[in-house]
Amino acid sequence: MLKRLKPITPGQRGRTVVDYSVLTSKKPEKSLTSGFKRRRGRATSGRITTRHKGGGNKRLYREIDFKQNKFDIPARVASIEYDPNRSAFIALLCYADGEKRYIIATKSMKVGDNVITSENAPLKEGNRIPVGKIPTGYFVSNVELQPGKGGQIIRSAGSSAQVMASEGGYTHILLPSKEIRKIEDKCFVTIGVVSNHEYNLANNGKAGASRWRGIRPTVRGSAMNPVDHPHGGGEGRQEIGLKYPKTPWGKHALGKKTRNKKKASNKFIVKTRANNKKRK
Repeated sequence: MLKRLKPITPGQRGRTVVDYSVLTSKKPEKSLTSGFKRRRGRATSGRITTRHKGGGNKRLYREIDFKQNKFDIPARVASIEYDPNRSAFIALLCYADGEKRYIIATKSMKVGDNVITSENAPLKEGNRIPVGKIPTGYFVSNVELQPGKGGQIIRSAGSSAQVMASEGGYTHILLPSKEIRKIEDKCFVTIGVVSNHEYNLANNGKAGASRWRGIRPTVRGSAMNPVDHPHGGGEGRQEIGLKYPKTPWGKHALGKKTRNKKKASNKFIVKTRANNKKRK
């Protein structure tokens, strides 16, 4: 649920934030946290590979268990917590053998719930089970693409994939992009939608809120000089005067297909996201 702030300052007028009152008020589990150096958009060589990143508040990293490979050992949800490194909330699990681990929390998960990772786990939200054993129509998250590798997709706030069909040792799932992809029946998935589903509806309200998150300003190319950008120059507001929008380096900016046509995983795509057309 979103919370609208009182407009006592210009920056708070129209600003909405996620209501964190649903979270457990406690410090993160110390044994599962560590400091880390953020790359700020730089590669190991120091060269900027992703622009408009830098600054922001210091963060403590929470080690998330994407594999959840403690099979047939029940766990209790001890707390639902905020994680500054991702859009979804996280849940602290206390296993029956005493071990503690963080996982991605699902939408309706709450303190005191019991979850389990098992081949024969019941069809209950939060449980982790092979996708081949889940009936058609269920929503799943934290999906494995290769058995035993751990969840790689459907991990951001409010996202989910829907089980569509199962045949020949593979299960077809509908992704948020409307792409239909098949994965092995042995791949584990978590039942349920990822938590914090209203995350994308929040309004920062002011530029400073983006700077807290390490997002630096983006300048329009049309506001630059011709020496700085292909869209630059002209008196007043001008059209770009080009056949297609370009990046600062003269490449296609919009509509250019970048996926490798010979990529090995293409064979697992049943329908592409573009108009949901069947792949030939």
